[in-house]
Amino acid sequence: MITRRRLGQLAFGAGAAISTARLAAPALAQAKPKVVVIGGGPGGATAARYIAKDSAGAIEVTLVEPTANFVTCFHSNLYLGGFKSMPEITHSYAKLGAQGVKVVAQAAAAIDREKKQVRLADGSVLGYDRLVVSPGIDLKYDSVPGWGQAHEQVMPHAWKAGPQTELLKKRVDAVADGGVIIMIAPPNPYRCPPGPYERVSMMAHALKKAGKTKSKIIVLDPKDSFSKQGLFQEGWEKHYPGMVEWINAKIYETLKSVDPKTNTVETGFETYKNAALVNVIPAQMAGKIARDAGLANQSGFCPIDPANMRSSQDANIYVLGDACIAGDMPKSAFSANSQAKVAALNVRGELVKSNVFPARYTNTCWSLIAPNDTVKVGGRYEAKDGKIAAVETFVSKTGETAELRKQTQEENMGWYSGITADIFG
Repeated sequence: MITRRRLGQLAFGAGAAISTARLAAPALAQAKPKVVVIGGGPGGATAARYIAKDSAGAIEVTLVEPTANFVTCFHSNLYLGGFKSMPEITHSYAKLGAQGVKVVAQAAAAIDREKKQVRLADGSVLGYDRLVVSPGIDLKYDSVPGWGQAHEQVMPHAWKAGPQTELLKKRVDAVADGGVIIMIAPPNPYRCPPGPYERVSMMAHALKKAGKTKSKIIVLDPKDSFSKQGLFQEGWEKHYPGMVEWINAKIYETLKSVDPKTNTVETGFETYKNAALVNVIPAQMAGKIARDAGLANQSGFCPIDPANMRSSQDANIYVLGDACIAGDMPKSAFSANSQAKVAALNVRGELVKSNVFPARYTNTCWSLIAPNDTVKVGGRYEAKDGKIAAVETFVSKTGETAELRKQTQEENMGWYSGITADIFG
């Protein structure tokens, strides 16, 4: 089981070898080297906490995050399914302050890489010796014909947790028996690989629990396959027979348009009219602050040095989590947390000459299909051949016993408690 103590052990092993190149050192007149962290999610908050904690006050750490609380995208599907409440997936930054992190409740407006400064929304400026950028993802609102930001209240995405998650739950709970839900799944790469399909499971569970077994969820997927596909489809057939239909683009041909006014989805194969709910999960890219700073390439995501998470575009900047190109690692909370520890170790090594170790990354993604029926996928990763490469992987198997699936769910819940304590203190 992944516990808080186990996460601490993983953190010790998640070191990274410092580059032999000497980077810009802190100004001699400066009392302490300064690190600014943009983004208070699993990547940014973990990096801020570990840099401050393990440098024992030798580094001045500032976390720039406009929201007072962080609602986790991971386990937000369990909120949709009724297994968790909104307060249970909402976390405060208060404890970070007690551990030496200065939390600035503003948005970062721009990065001046030449001056090594971050400009905040109010016009004030923060100087840095090292910058950690972990802004998560932005949605490509133009990637689904007929849908855009103006329509996310009618056809919610809920791919940024919080009000959108609450809206989607209300909409799912309001579906009448026999109503049809259309999910438009995202193309690769996207945040949290099992996410859409766990969401399908939790929506089906909510419908079934409410006695709405005549309802149906149709998934229109641009991908030929998806993570843990056999496990999900086995679970859907077992727990929600006739309620879930997964269709890839080889069948529906192309997504022609959606009409938010009538909840209609038109494909090259069929037109779905008057759906009870359309859940649009569009294509994604790195957060705007990273793109505007020139840290992303043509893919929309940010290339990094796999040995330390340093930006390929700027040696004084590290990019973590969903925004970076992390090779074989998925865009998950566990990945961001693991990457943050590698970056934190390297930042400390550069600024206060502490020990560093070769990068070791880990990840596990759990997915709840039905009560006490949870599956997982994950692995260990190292810097190899110019990318973060998987050196060991594992995945649940079809046909596992009910007891094993129940144990996997207990592990899932233990991990959530452990990792949120590891991130937020």
